[in-house]
Amino acid sequence: MMKRIGYVLVLCVVFAACKDKSKFVINGEFKNAAPKSKVYLFGLQKDNALPLDSTVFSEKGEFKFTHSTPGADFFRISVGNNEYMIIAKNGDEIKITADLADKSLAYTTSGAAEADKLQELNTTKHEYMTKIAAIQTQFDEAVTAQPDKREAIMEQMRPQYTAEIEGLNKAVLKFAEENTESLAGFYAINLLNPSEFEKEMVAYSDKIKSKFNDNAAVTEFLKRMASLKAVQIGHTAPEFTITGIDGKPVKLSDFKGKYVLLDFWASWCMPCRQENPNVVKAYNTYKDKNFTILGISLDKDPAAWKKAIADDKLTWNHASELSDFEGSTVRLYQIEAIPSSFIIDPKGTIVAKNLRGEELDVFLNKTLR
Repeated sequence: MMKRIGYVLVLCVVFAACKDKSKFVINGEFKNAAPKSKVYLFGLQKDNALPLDSTVFSEKGEFKFTHSTPGADFFRISVGNNEYMIIAKNGDEIKITADLADKSLAYTTSGAAEADKLQELNTTKHEYMTKIAAIQTQFDEAVTAQPDKREAIMEQMRPQYTAEIEGLNKAVLKFAEENTESLAGFYAINLLNPSEFEKEMVAYSDKIKSKFNDNAAVTEFLKRMASLKAVQIGHTAPEFTITGIDGKPVKLSDFKGKYVLLDFWASWCMPCRQENPNVVKAYNTYKDKNFTILGISLDKDPAAWKKAIADDKLTWNHASELSDFEGSTVRLYQIEAIPSSFIIDPKGTIVAKNLRGEELDVFLNKTLR
């Protein structure tokens, strides 16, 4: 009997040793998949999805991919408009299950350390997303029943909706901070809005600086966070030269000695246009107290840019590279969403960021005495 057990153990060791560690395997089982329909495997490079392989579903909705990767990395399974994230490294044998009829795109992964961690994150996300979807359904039903009370219903339900969004963000951040050894943690931090969690993302980048050295996405993130550090509160605002609305060059140093609000916006950005009355009010209130504004537009259409300036009565200095998010000044200041703004003091130090409405007025009233 002991000899038999020993023989079985030896077989197990041999089997494990023979496992192909030069590739990873993804075994999928999807409900409501049309037999012989296509399923795709994509790799991710920066913001681009690169097609790596494709296959077809079996009669039971099963599929299999075998691929190799230099190091642990992100991959995406795509079926029609449905997409599912996977983290894999050579030697992993991952199982993914999903229901293609599930509009929430819930799915499970298992079989490897990163797959298990990703499943933990997905479970947390799904719990919150289910509650958020329920609130949305409740809102839609209430508005259908009383369409004339849409705004009142929205105001009534907003606190509950906001609380769930905030809960989701906190849970995702907590997961990221507790899993700095895992690419699932890195994936989590990138689910957050950079304009809201900038400080936390920069701090997270310091924690993973010497990890995942072979991962292109992490390397790109660390470079971006290093640039973002340069435009944190307390740092000297990076100098730039940009083309003014009159075609002449405008430098940040032209405003040295004053408090200046750098306001990144665009004519097509509705939140920007909605915020403009607050910016106009701040300018008119404090322009004689050593305060000015430089509006930097992400517009591509100069006519639309100039019309918005006139329509919104934006009577301060304006400049643009007419290059959307690809302008050198926009990239220098790491703008990923608008409106975005920076307040720079007379010495050239960033003293505030992204203040809007009453917050902007309170800060200026306190500072410009």
